[in-house]
Amino acid sequence: MSERILSVLVEDKPGVLARVASTISRRGFNINSLAVGPTNIEGRSKMTIVTELESVEQVKKQLNKLINVIKIVELDPDNTIESEVLLLKVSINKDTQTSVIEKASLSGAKSVDVGQDYAVFEMTGSSKDLDKLENLLKPFGIIEMIRGGRIAIQTKL
Repeated sequence: MSERILSVLVEDKPGVLARVASTISRRGFNINSLAVGPTNIEGRSKMTIVTELESVEQVKKQLNKLINVIKIVELDPDNTIESEVLLLKVSINKDTQTSVIEKASLSGAKSVDVGQDYAVFEMTGSSKDLDKLENLLKPFGIIEMIRGGRIAIQTKL
């Protein structure tokens, strides 16, 4: 099954996120990623929802019934730019510190904190790039990791 990306323009009101998420989960669909943020329009927010649905038509119809949903667009992967953020805390020691920092830096990650036995990296990019960094640093011991929701914007209308 392939991932589908929905861009949902909503009114910036309390409870909208919960109603959208529950509408999707009530139908037994899983949300792989969900990001919400303000837009350039006052009082409007944009939700980027990534899910693995055979057909998103049923979900789109259900979401369109919600009062606070203004517009839903399924983004075409060929005309979409995506980005995600990752914070990764990796175990280090004096023998591995240089290697870990070098590998992370060459992958495009930024070192945001280094302690005696750990290093924290931040990276923004495609999910594939973040996966590569995670796999590259996994052998050193990942202490903690958090990935933010994917955001996406369509390049062609």
